[in-house]
This record gives sequence, C-alpha cells and structure tokens, in this order.
Amino acid sequence: MKTLRSKMTTEELSLTLGMAKQTVNRWIREKGWKTERINGVKGGRARWVHVDARVREHIKSLPAMRLQQAVYQLEETPPAYARPVAPALSPKITDVLEKMTASEQDHLERLLLREGINGFLTRLGIVDVKA
Repeated sequence: MKTLRSKMTTEELSLTLGMAKQTVNRWIREKGWKTERINGVKGGRARWVHVDARVREHIKSLPAMRLQQAVYQLEETPPAYARPVAPALSPKITDVLEKMTASEQDHLERLLLREGINGFLTRLGIVDVKA
C-alpha cells in the first residue's frame, strides 16, 4: 500500500501515482495546487507539492485510480472520538465481519482503505455534526 505524504516532490508524486512527471506538473498549473521551492536545488525548479484536500480529491477522481488494483491510502486526519467503542459493540462488529464472505471482506477492506473511516461513516449516513 502506498501513502501520499502531506508534501511530495513532483517526481515522488508521479512515481506513486504511476503518471508522467509532466502530467503532475500540468495539474499543478491547471488546478493551481500549492507548491513551494526546495532550497538548495540548482535551477530552482524543484518544488514540493502540498498534498492537501484539493490534490487528494483530484487523485481520487482519476479513472486510473478507481480501476487500480493497488489500494492507495490517503493521509487522513483521524477524528477525535468522544468515547471509546462500547464493549458490547465490539463482539457484534466482529460477528458481522466473520459472517461476511471472503469477497465481501475484501471489498469492505478496500472501501475502508480508499475512503477512510469518515467516508465509510458518511456512506452509512452516520455523520458527526459539529455543534
């Protein structure tokens, strides 16, 4: 599994995504992604790409990423939950997972890795509304 860090060079990002470096540079220009110069590199053309929400959304929308066999985990800020999982809930979750077929478990794992816990909860209609 490959992880997208919060800052990556255009070369690192292109290698991670399996795209040409020119493609990543074109996205930077067209989408107006935030970058910063890497000090000490001759020519001054080396840049860090800030892999923020806009960049992650674009990457998730790419047809090549949706069809990709490898699952890419995008960095996600873990939510601060108010309380730990209720002890009575853990066995129920485990029971449901054990009753799933191997194919269903595989699909669920890929969904969790692709969407993260927030995306999974949103799909279930369990959205934490901040008061």
